Amino acid sequence: MTQAQAIIFDLDGCLVDSEPQSLAAVAAEMRALGIADATPEEIGARFLGVSISVIHDYVERRSGAPCPPEFSANFERRLFASYETGLTCIPGVPDLLQQLQAEEVPMAIGTGGSLLRLATTLRLSGLAPYFEERGFSADQVAQGKPAPDLFLLAARKLGVPPEICVVIEDSPHGVKAARAAGMRAIGFTGGTHLDGRREVHADTLRQAGAEEVLADMSQMYAALSALRHAPR
Repeated sequence: MTQAQAIIFDLDGCLVDSEPQSLAAVAAEMRALGIADATPEEIGARFLGVSISVIHDYVERRSGAPCPPEFSANFERRLFASYETGLTCIPGVPDLLQQLQAEEVPMAIGTGGSLLRLATTLRLSGLAPYFEERGFSADQVAQGKPAPDLFLLAARKLGVPPEICVVIEDSPHGVKAARAAGMRAIGFTGGTHLDGRREVHADTLRQAGAEEVLADMSQMYAALSALRHAPR
């Protein structure tokens, strides 16, 4: 591809097919607090790609009471239990990462999840070796997506200017964050959490600023190469 291009991946829904488990865990924890109509579908439509602090605010509005301090820990406990019964990479991801690594393309992760969730997901998925000291969380910045802070942190840690970075995202919040950081964005709709609504979601990603939207990770390398030569 080129050594003058850096790639920043979202984690959940782009590298690992974990969003169904995550959305189910959030909804279950909300129902445990008395928000009886909370569903994974609603959480996905409202909050895909945002940090857990944004969900805390929503819990407070819906429940009319402060969000319990243990909400995040309880959510992650539910989530990690589900990971033990199956956490899979998005098809095509290992091949893509191997190819980029072989070409020494700088790579990082920028996730709205916690540092603990980031580390646990990378370990259980087997992807940790590709991102040693190059995984970054909303825990580390003042504002999560759609603010640019997280992706700017990733670029700074990679030692590259934002304008040579391409972000791969499955959420409109993440695409907006990439564009706010002065980066290009490719939307991805291959996660199973988008089954039945890929085309609608693809349009949402384009409206947020994605220059291209793919549903097949095996096509990503070619798209990244083409984007390098396309005008900004």
